[in-house]
Amino acid sequence: MDGLPASVDHDILAHRSIAAIATIRETLGCTVHQAVAAYAQRYEELRRDRPDGFPQELRRDRPEDFRPSPDE
Repeated sequence: MDGLPASVDHDILAHRSIAAIATIRETLGCTVHQAVAAYAQRYEELRRDRPDGFPQELRRDRPEDFRPSPDE
């Protein structure tokens, strides 16, 4: 996703979702719902393009809505 500052990627890889979403809202001037959708899109792009940036235990497939499974 173009147009987002590098800090968004850093926040996603560091599991700082709220900070990433806040930066997306600020940068794009969008609603929370739109920012969450943009976050989800960027998260998936990073998982595809930079899988080594995610800790091993978080690389398994996750539900689309990012809710943890009951065993977490």
